[in-house]
Order: sequence, then C-alpha cells, then structure tokens
Amino acid sequence: MLWLYRLFFIPALLLLAPAYLRRMWRRGGYRGAFVQRFGGHPFLPKKIGGTRRIWLQAVSVGEMLAIGPLLTALQREGAEIYLTTTTSTGFRLANDRYQGITQGVGYFPLDWWPFAARAWRRIAPDLVILTEGERWPEHLWQAAQRGVPVLAINARLSDRSFQRMKLFRPATRLLLGGVTRLLPSSAQDGARFRALGVPPEKITVTGNIKFDVQIPVLTDAERAALRQELGLPAGLVLLGSSTWPGEEEAMLGALRLTRERGVRCSLVLVPRHAERRSEVERLLRRSGFAFHFRSRGPAAGEVDVVVGDTTGELRRITQLADLVFVGKSLPPHTEGQTPVEAAALEKPIMFGPGMGNFRLITRDLLARGAAREVADAAALATTAQELLRDASRRTVLAAAAAAWRHDHSGAVARTLTVIREELAKLG
Repeated sequence: MLWLYRLFFIPALLLLAPAYLRRMWRRGGYRGAFVQRFGGHPFLPKKIGGTRRIWLQAVSVGEMLAIGPLLTALQREGAEIYLTTTTSTGFRLANDRYQGITQGVGYFPLDWWPFAARAWRRIAPDLVILTEGERWPEHLWQAAQRGVPVLAINARLSDRSFQRMKLFRPATRLLLGGVTRLLPSSAQDGARFRALGVPPEKITVTGNIKFDVQIPVLTDAERAALRQELGLPAGLVLLGSSTWPGEEEAMLGALRLTRERGVRCSLVLVPRHAERRSEVERLLRRSGFAFHFRSRGPAAGEVDVVVGDTTGELRRITQLADLVFVGKSLPPHTEGQTPVEAAALEKPIMFGPGMGNFRLITRDLLARGAAREVADAAALATTAQELLRDASRRTVLAAAAAAWRHDHSGAVARTLTVIREELAKLG
C-alpha cells in the first residue's frame, strides 16, 4: 500500500500544484524557507548527553497556540524540540512565540520518500509528536524504520474522514498503523479509532488541549487603546470570528438589522484567510459602510466595520466583542471553526449548523445554554440583534460558556503524562 501511495503522490502533487502555489503566493511568507518543504532543513547540532529530541508538527495557527504549555513544560524538563508547521501563518507565529524554547522552527516536508527521508536524516528525532489530524504515511514509515515512537496528540477524526476510512481499510492501516500511541481529544474520537481497528491499549483519551488555552487578558487601558487603533466607536461590538466566503455578507446584514433596531453597534470581521482581503474589500465598498483594515495600521477615525486581516490577533480582538459568531458554519460550509477560545474568554457565542469538526463541542455548548445555533444568514441577523439588545441574555450565555470551559480543563496535564511515559521508555 505504501508503494502505491509513493507512486501516485507525485502525479497528485503535480495536479494540485497550481492551486497550491496560487494559495501560497496569496498568503506569502514562504520565501527563504521553502526548501524545507523538500526536506532541506538545517542539520541540527549533536545532542548533549541524555538529551532527547522531539519533532513536533502543528499544522497552523490554532495548533501553534494550543501547544504553548506543552512546549514550555518539555523545554523546562530538558527536551530539545524541533517545531514544524505547514502554513506561513503558523510559521510566523512559531517564530514569534517559540524561538527561545525550541531548537528551530521549520516547514513540514512534503510527504514523499526523498523529501521525508532527507528531513529525517537532518532532524534525527528520538520522539515524534503529531497534532490533531496530522498523520502522514511516509512520515510514519520513516519513524518505524528508525524505531522512533510517534504520539498523535489531540487526535481527532472528522465525520468525513471516519466514513472514508471505514470504507477503505487499507488507508486506515497506512494512516494509523505507524502511530505508537493515540491521544484522542474526546471519547467519541477514541471510540472511532477503536472501531477502525486501533488496539485499545494504544489509545488514551486525554481530552482537547485547546480547552486549556491560557489567554492573556487585556487591561482596561489596553482594551481602550486597541479600540482606538481599530477605529471602533463607543457602543457594542459584533465579531465574525474566522469567517469564510458568504459569511461576511451575512454579518453585514446582522449589523444593518441591529442598527435599524436602534442598537449602537460596530462590526469586526476576522476572515479565516487574510489573503481574501481584496474580496472582502469589494464587498465592503458595495455595502456603504465605512471600514478599515487592521493591516493598514491605526485607523484615521471611527468606522462601522473593521477587518482583522493580521495574524495572531484574534484572541486580543475577541476581548473587545460583546457577541461572537464562529465562522465556516453557515451553509454551504459544514466543518466550522473552533468556538473554544471565545468560550474561554467568556463570550456569548453563535454559530451555524455546519460545525462538523466540532460536533461534540457544539452539542455540549448548546445543551448547557452556552451558545446559540442559527440556521442561515437571516436567522443570524435576527438572533444577533436580539442578543445585542438584551444584556441579561448575553450574560447568561457568557457565564455558561465559562463554566463549560472550566469543566473540560486538564488535557494538557494528561497529555504531558503520556509524553513523559514515552520519553522514559527511551532510557
């Protein structure tokens, strides 16, 4: 099966290359380190004494933010960590936050034999840690050939991936067979891995490390300064968090209806992909609202709509919000973005029906009265204006979100326990 994967990898890569390169060009940030996608990582210094080197792969910004406590704890305990990511936004964030506690930061190599083998020779890890859905056949095979254990932390299986893997069992062996231990983010994910044939003794449900996220809280002075920089006038703030195409227009509809009902309100849009700024700007020009893009520096004056098109600021911007809509959830989108950080910041939350990647989380939030689901753009506008007109209902939602987050904490500690167990086995 691995040889078939290797055989078809390059034709598939060539087929997908135009779209991939176009997306890279729009996002930027790959210049200089792009050779690492072909395994051209620097040769790391020889390890000292009994030091153990960990290669940790976190695909993008969300995972990068979540692994912070793990990196700090492991570095404090003497481990060397080489950190890789897949996106330019993740790469920038990793360099900004983790340069002082890692051996280096790089791009994850394309999962083809020559590239993966080249990276493995240069990094030479003693332990590999993969986050969430990062399970690559060639990478796992290289680990097996070298006798290096692989941990999959915060491991999850989306509805789509689970159904596909049930139908095509050889892919299951390819994607899961080389993992030493799976640390699912939920009991449902653990059950799915067992249903796919993973031995129960390899599975330890540790919970979602994103629930343990520690977000520095802005002071009143910092909040006021940020509002001024963004050009937000006095009044309430509606946030569209990690929005996708079609959802910015829905949010503008919510702003328009809210103002028609007499509520003093502004809108902040944080598109999931900042490279969509031209598309969003065309929409805003047609809307008639005054707007400002964060990437263009401090606003010259007050505006109706702010676009947060910078990397790593969503947590800060969320703290200004009185109501948060979580994106990639309105039809036709079906996967959703994470609501965890909004809940951690004790914000009232809305999302659409398409939260497939966070099905258990959203079900739990709804059951505990910590969020509201909206069916479509019209329902989003109606619900947003209702909540923005009623501070007591927003307070109830926010308190329930805070309680939910508190009850689900502890995943980082449980994950660290398993990592330490595997490091101890190395001798």
